Amino acid sequence: MPKVVDPVERRHAVVDALFRVVVRDGLQRASLRTVAAEAQLNIGSLRHYFATHEELKRFAMASMIERVGGRLRASVDEVGDLAALPPADLLELAVRLLGELLPIDESRRAEVTVFLDFAAASRTDPALRDLAERAAVGMRGFVRLVLERLESREALRPGVRIDVETERLASLVDGLGMNAVLHPELVSASDCLDTLRAHLGALACP
Repeated sequence: MPKVVDPVERRHAVVDALFRVVVRDGLQRASLRTVAAEAQLNIGSLRHYFATHEELKRFAMASMIERVGGRLRASVDEVGDLAALPPADLLELAVRLLGELLPIDESRRAEVTVFLDFAAASRTDPALRDLAERAAVGMRGFVRLVLERLESREALRPGVRIDVETERLASLVDGLGMNAVLHPELVSASDCLDTLRAHLGALACP
């Protein structure tokens, strides 16, 4: 009997292949043909799941957003409302949570690399623009949530403006991620975490 192929599983396998091509060669090299070769499929089989290059890119970017978003939600759920933690441990927990957005290991480095390519492409590709905006809004929502949890436990100094600090911290995370991918010899994983730690420490109660 011919092997039954799960179409959902196959589509995600193709997306994983696209991510590998992007990490290795850049999004501009991730054509249907190169992705099919990476996924060990012929081009006709790949077109059965993604009729066009644009459809594949959009599905891949949406998958990336959902993958990272799911991991962030799980991280927040794991720590709950922070009620059981002493204030001294809260900032380190916040560093760990925000580190989920940074290239601090190989899998996260690949995610940030892929996302940077997609975000850059969205500037001139209308098909990706709404997804890039969704990712930016979602990231800021996560950063704000972390800051609000710290504020609720009185771990932040009085007078901190959550709206302003959300944008400052989101911009810091974006910059660290970009520079750690583009200049790994200058910005290491430990540099990313130490910088986050220093920034949050400056917001903390004395």
